[in-house]
Order: sequence, then C-alpha cells, then structure tokens
Amino acid sequence: MMYLQGVHGKSVLRQIMLLALLVLGLAGCERQADVAATSHELQPIVAGDECHVCGMEILDFPGPKAQAFIHNRSTPLKFCSTVDLFSWLLQPETAAVLAAVYVHDMADNDWEHPDDNRYVDARTAWYVVSHEQRGAMGPTLVSFADKAAAAQYAGQHGGQPLAYTDVTLATLAGLSGAHGAHEDHGAHQH
Repeated sequence: MMYLQGVHGKSVLRQIMLLALLVLGLAGCERQADVAATSHELQPIVAGDECHVCGMEILDFPGPKAQAFIHNRSTPLKFCSTVDLFSWLLQPETAAVLAAVYVHDMADNDWEHPDDNRYVDARTAWYVVSHEQRGAMGPTLVSFADKAAAAQYAGQHGGQPLAYTDVTLATLAGLSGAHGAHEDHGAHQH
C-alpha cells in the first residue's frame, strides 16, 4: 500500500489530522476567552469604591448607582449616580469600549441604600427626570426596570419617564443644578 509522503516522511493524512486538531483546539480556547470576556459579574458597592467620573466615595450617597463594563476589563467601573453614568456614557469614545451597563432598579428599593442585588440593564431601563428627590449629584435620573414603574414614580414624585436612548447631554444640562452638582458632594459626610 502506498501513502503520500509529506514533510519529514510523515503521511499527508496524518499532518492534516494534526492540523485540524490544532485549529479546533485554538477555536475552543477562543470561544472560552469570549465567554470569559462577556460574563459580567456585578459587584456590591462597598466602602472605598470611588465614582469613575468624579472620584468621590460612592457608598455614602443616596439614590441609584451604576456599574459599567468595558471591553478587556473584568471589573466594573462604578458610578455614584445615574447623572455621572450618563455623563460618561454620552462621551463619543465610550460607545467603542462599552460592553455592558447596569443601573439600580429603584422600584420598591431603598433610596438611601439601594439593594445591590437589584441591578438591571441600563439600556432597557426607564429613567425619570425632573422629580423631587436628590441623588449623589443633586438632581438625578431615577432608574426603573420598566416603564410602568417609572410612570408610577413620576405620578408620585413628579417628573417625566424617558427611555435610555432619550437621555441626552441636554437632558443632563436641564437638571436644575446639574452644572454645579459636584459641589453637592462637599455637603455630605464621608
């Protein structure tokens, strides 16, 4: 029986099989890396956590907080308020690096200390603007998992529900005191 001879006297069929196994093995590693890169493990807000935008310690402030994951980083960026989150999200360079983003669902959640087990995808959440409650940065966007909860909150506290895509830099600028909101941090004790 005659075999085709390849490099170093090995059969071509054997070389093809080895090459196929190598390619499949590398593809499997790549899939595992993709899974690891897309698994986003939210973390509780703890003492010492600082806001990615303003650098202030997050734990002492009321209202909804946020976490964002960027490509090639396993730990989230944390935000003391939804205003700071959107200030970052709405920057031109953010879209290219953003992998996932989460906000507290404030429906039946404690305003002073939101439950870190109650995060929702920020891109599908609803936000109430121009309401009476103040967050870490003064006026804030109150986040909810669904439109009905946002509308109910607006009916009780004032304001207007907006979808994620409706929040703009003009929305943030329109919040009373938003331009000097970082000054509000000085009024809180750490």
